[in-house]
Amino acid sequence: MFRFDDINYQIAGSEDQSTMFLRYSKLLNSLDAGNLAQITIRNHKRNMVEFEHDVLFPMQADDLDEYRTEYNQILSEHANEDNGIVQEKYITITTTNQKDIQTVRNQFSRIATTLSNKMKDLGSNLTAMDTQQRLRILHSFYRHGEEVQYTFDFQSAMRLGRDFRDYICPDSMEKQRDYLRIGKRYCRVLFFKSFANYISDAMIKEICDTDKDMILTITVNPVSMEEANRLADRQADRVEANIGKWQRSQNKNNNFSAIIPYDYEQQRKECREFQEDIRTRDQRVFYTTITVAYVADTMEELEEDTESIRRIAQNKMCQLVPLMFQQLDGLNTTLPFGVKKIEADYTMTTEALAAFIPFNTRDVNHPHGIFYGKNVVSGNMILVNRLMLKNGNSFILGTSGAGKSMFGKNEIISLMLNSDADIIVIDPDREYRTLIEELGGEVINLSETSENHINAMDFRQAYDESVENAIKIKQSFVLSLCEEIIGSAIDSKARSLIDRCSGNIYRKYLKSGQKGSMPTLRDLYSELMQQQEQLGKDIALEIELYAKGSLNTFSEQTNVNTQSRLLCYDIHDMEEDLMTVGMLVVLDNIMNRISQNREDGKKTFIFIDEIYLLFQHPYTFKFLSKLWKRVRKYGGNCTGLTQNVEDVLQTKESRSLIANSELLVMLNQAPTDTVILADMLHIPETQLSYINGAEPGHGLLKVGSSLIPFANDFPTDTKLYQLMTTKQDEVFKQQQKEKAAG
Repeated sequence: MFRFDDINYQIAGSEDQSTMFLRYSKLLNSLDAGNLAQITIRNHKRNMVEFEHDVLFPMQADDLDEYRTEYNQILSEHANEDNGIVQEKYITITTTNQKDIQTVRNQFSRIATTLSNKMKDLGSNLTAMDTQQRLRILHSFYRHGEEVQYTFDFQSAMRLGRDFRDYICPDSMEKQRDYLRIGKRYCRVLFFKSFANYISDAMIKEICDTDKDMILTITVNPVSMEEANRLADRQADRVEANIGKWQRSQNKNNNFSAIIPYDYEQQRKECREFQEDIRTRDQRVFYTTITVAYVADTMEELEEDTESIRRIAQNKMCQLVPLMFQQLDGLNTTLPFGVKKIEADYTMTTEALAAFIPFNTRDVNHPHGIFYGKNVVSGNMILVNRLMLKNGNSFILGTSGAGKSMFGKNEIISLMLNSDADIIVIDPDREYRTLIEELGGEVINLSETSENHINAMDFRQAYDESVENAIKIKQSFVLSLCEEIIGSAIDSKARSLIDRCSGNIYRKYLKSGQKGSMPTLRDLYSELMQQQEQLGKDIALEIELYAKGSLNTFSEQTNVNTQSRLLCYDIHDMEEDLMTVGMLVVLDNIMNRISQNREDGKKTFIFIDEIYLLFQHPYTFKFLSKLWKRVRKYGGNCTGLTQNVEDVLQTKESRSLIANSELLVMLNQAPTDTVILADMLHIPETQLSYINGAEPGHGLLKVGSSLIPFANDFPTDTKLYQLMTTKQDEVFKQQQKEKAAG
């Protein structure tokens, strides 16, 4: 048994839908004859105990519990607004034609590889389920309301001589003519008795979109090509025999010019098409049974649901009816046991079976995920845990006023309230100060006149590095820093001299047992002045402005708390002359922090607002590219925010940052940016409307390979909103309130 992810089939364009349809047809064609396959869609109510554990923020008895309470209320309201249904999809394969267990295991391994590859072609992921997971599904169905009490252990059961069926079975089950009573609830199983000549690919979606506990299963028994050809020939022979019999009866009545009746002609045509499908159009034949089991709390509700579901089928010219005196067999066929207990087969070709495509729209519901809004198609909450992705890097893209800062601040708040991760922000527009200070973080002002200083030469040896390697890495940084200060390419002699001097001062510091003061740019200046070569004095003169002059912000010992869990580098007042050097120092400081957190087993999240500013300087951009690639190995996650999307996408190097980001938030985009994003990310034209002219907080979310249209309308009457908003009128009103209160 395997679980597979949904894909955005229903919101895709017609061309993309055709591609998905053909790929799903290939998946069906890959099923082996002699094996039974069941495709199951399960709707079940959200378990509120699990919701509270996985989504809501636990209280910490600190100054932030007020915000946790407010955020939990917002999350609970969103959970109550949607239909509360969680949808899961499975495929179960059963084989009966092998007797040797190792042969069967090899066969299942091959099947798993084939199905996984076919699902990847569709954009879905396939995950094998173990026995515990399968039993949990059955337990939650039979013992509704006791899901969190599932604690079955095979080893313990074996020691006590207990059967797993005793553990998952309901307290009681009553069989009636056309329904079952399972415990205190009522269950009915229906099956498709007949189908229309044209089957809509929206059939399964419409049935499964109901907010009911239900399971729909498509049971498929693939027919071998040899048997399919015999079947087609038998049907054709039967039709021809009927036509011949009719013609003989007409001839007997001297009616030699009688035209073959329309019904017979249609049957002949369908038989020929059937033969052609099998022999020339890569169509296979499947014996198919489709059953639906749904559960209600009362008999009246069960009857209402029956009519509702049957009406959906009738509108598609299909007949969906309850099983009579076979409800238990029907339930066992519908549940993902991998067995078929009823005889209600319908012969279908690949094309006809593929019309019952089980895909609708992709949802993301990661355990302990951050709330990113609601899926505008399904209405479900979007919960993303970046740590579950291939890498945790992210970009938030959108025009001015689209809601970028709100989105970034929402994530910062969620991380601060519901994790122990460190959070670092680079703030060029002073938009985060109020939020950072309110959450108990540290804001570091960096400018020519600021009293805050960060030592550019701060040194730290990572736990997995030797002393010499650590010094070499720092020497490389100092060399880049000097090249940026000097402002032009320096020759190999100058590079060698800088490398020698930086190595000397770091080795002196390490030999002292790291008991003295950390080396600074002043020490590098002095070391260069002491060199015999005149070149050393020339280089010292070049860096004097930054070492001892008016731009000495980064030549002093660090005098701010760079170890705060929530840290903001405010570079709003930093002049252009200091910007590149300052950003190199800040990024190096952040890299040191990430390295330290790796040793301490902590995650680090970095948010860089208006990241395009860093792309304008070669050295900072080079450092940033390296950070984006390396940060995952150190337990870090980078987020870039920008309204200048075109600047981010104009070079191959900058595009690589987006390529190394598994999470993309695309808010309202400028028309030119939309074209570039659509081409780079292969966004279907039908989904571009979600980012063209979108309202603030609305757009497209790319999680891995999934595109999800979302809306995140944060309640404006909350304290959290007041902390996050950047709208000038709202900020002004808040300032007026604070003045009045003060």
